[in-house]
Amino acid sequence: MKIIGIVPARMAASRFPGKPLAPINGRPLIEHCFERARLFPSWDGLFLATCDKEIEEFGKSKGYPIIWTSNTHVRALDRVAEAAENCGLDLDENDIVLNVQGDEPMLHPEMIEAAVQPLLKQNHTGGTIVAIDIIEESQYRDPNILKIIHDHEGRVLYTSRAPLPFCEPGEFTLALGAKRIFGIFGFRLKFLRLFTELAPSHLEKTENCDSNRLLDHGYHQYIAQCKYRPSYSIDCPDDVLKVEQLLANDELVQKY
Repeated sequence: MKIIGIVPARMAASRFPGKPLAPINGRPLIEHCFERARLFPSWDGLFLATCDKEIEEFGKSKGYPIIWTSNTHVRALDRVAEAAENCGLDLDENDIVLNVQGDEPMLHPEMIEAAVQPLLKQNHTGGTIVAIDIIEESQYRDPNILKIIHDHEGRVLYTSRAPLPFCEPGEFTLALGAKRIFGIFGFRLKFLRLFTELAPSHLEKTENCDSNRLLDHGYHQYIAQCKYRPSYSIDCPDDVLKVEQLLANDELVQKY
């Protein structure tokens, strides 16, 4: 079974235009994401997917395999699906495609491993979402951070920008069990193709979250729970300083 990774990136991010090339401790955001993803040892291919010349030129300067994609995609998963079909590898419908978001400069290869394992071990699993615990009320209340709710079997029930599960302001505790999505999503190729065939859904648009398209149409993803690590994605310019402070002492930075 092949495992490929796609890192989607575009310059026109609504909350942070030019985000992929924004410097984080002297290196573009997309470089941190790609280099850290590359530390996962089991790739059959890892690719940078973009529709922007600036990102393509940077990727080529680093020797990253580039897949040129349409500039009409609204959702990252649509870009990833196009890239998977054009990656140059002969993929079976049950092979694994990982969407490794290009705004997660603190990802860890253990998270990729967590996303892959259910797909390797369970034939009924079509897709996975990496989830980590929320331990700060500020992240719990932050609408830029997607919260995830799942059942006892790990099936995703809903993803939202609202603080879920509910608690009153000032009453947040770890016992609440709040979790957030970390931007690593695993798919069997056939399940990713299904995503592109489904009509965009109301809750997908309302929450601005790809996964709700699948949920709205009655399909399931499963969480891939990872241990808590201090981590921020880059959603807006204010996130840069927080990430820079954490990366200053990050163990993986020395490896790339």
